[in-house]
Amino acid sequence: MAKEKKALRKAKKGKPIRQVAAVPFRVQDGKVEVMLVTSRTTKRFIVPKGWPMKGKSGRQAALIEAREEAGVAGHTLKEPLGRYTYWKRLSESFVLVEVTAYLLAADETLADWDEASARQRAWLSPADAATLIDEPELATLIRSVATLSLESPS
Repeated sequence: MAKEKKALRKAKKGKPIRQVAAVPFRVQDGKVEVMLVTSRTTKRFIVPKGWPMKGKSGRQAALIEAREEAGVAGHTLKEPLGRYTYWKRLSESFVLVEVTAYLLAADETLADWDEASARQRAWLSPADAATLIDEPELATLIRSVATLSLESPS
């Protein structure tokens, strides 16, 4: 809750609130798949995301979030996939958040992970994943993964 209160203070001062996200992907039988997870509270499908972490780059924070929220380990591509905004529900209000999303080449899908009891995950085609996402900008980013030339993680 401390990070939520800090975010609310920033929003009240008119400052942008930022998060980082991972878009885990793998190549199965020559086809790209992305992983979505459910949110803890609303159970909507989302990508693993969280607040920036002191002393960590956005890419490093996205890797940590992916491991904690989705049980995925791997490496992120250097350049972000893109950015999207969404309205985050805080305990007292909604705030607009800008998220920088990084593609994460999934080297390993863990059987047990930190938030396994609170979330479900699914590997889906980018088109199917995009239809399950409520945020239009994120859905567009997810759809774009299908057009990238991605190779299997090594």
